[in-house]
Amino acid sequence: MARIDIDGVNTWTETRGSGERTIVLLHGGLGNSDDLLDSIGPDLEERFRVIAFDRRGHGYTADTDEPFHYDDMATHAIAVLERLGAASAIHLVGWSDGGIVAMLVALRRPDLVDRLVLIGVNFHFDGIHELGPGDGDMPSPLLEGYAKRSPDGADHFPVVAEKFMAMATTEPTLTTEDVAALRHPTLVLAGDDDLVRLDHTVALYEALPAGRLCVLPGASHLVVIEHPRLVAGIIADFLQGPEAPETVLPIRRAR
Repeated sequence: MARIDIDGVNTWTETRGSGERTIVLLHGGLGNSDDLLDSIGPDLEERFRVIAFDRRGHGYTADTDEPFHYDDMATHAIAVLERLGAASAIHLVGWSDGGIVAMLVALRRPDLVDRLVLIGVNFHFDGIHELGPGDGDMPSPLLEGYAKRSPDGADHFPVVAEKFMAMATTEPTLTTEDVAALRHPTLVLAGDDDLVRLDHTVALYEALPAGRLCVLPGASHLVVIEHPRLVAGIIADFLQGPEAPETVLPIRRAR
């Protein structure tokens, strides 16, 4: 574990493994890096150098008075990548909000990124299922995880949750044309009962010039926690396999 100063934000980071290739794990909204490090992380560490960091107001990194915006999160991520010596040939693995950040990093700094893995990711805020009464309540594990780690203390969680909801209901606003600018090999992975609408997930995949799609049956938005070893294996195979994939009967990729 180490802390680095990024524009005044005392940012918590963790580096594990020692592979020649580097993976940067980008956690979900209102979560923390341990969500990924403790689920898919152990299997990935056997093959890759794995880096994770907690964004402002998440995990072990304190909040500020500023609102949350995905563009600001991408700026933070780019600075972390440069500071940690992962400034080239890195794989970004982003879950939920972390996947949105990964897309923005790749769009702004394509030179920093090798391949992308987007897990349960929407490119526009309208790609999320409408929640029914009570569905929008914050799960208690989120509050418990926050209270255990945050330098700001448990009482600050409602502030962070309010800033998150303000962002997630108005951002991101990418289009399929924006997505098409992502030339990196990209794996889109989701559960078949994901928070992100399936048609939106397919639209993301179809807009990507070098996209691949994986929808896991019997899985939700928490697919990395529900099926960690399966997800880690799929990610590792994608990151280590050929690009473009070699298939017997190409249809989409033959065009």
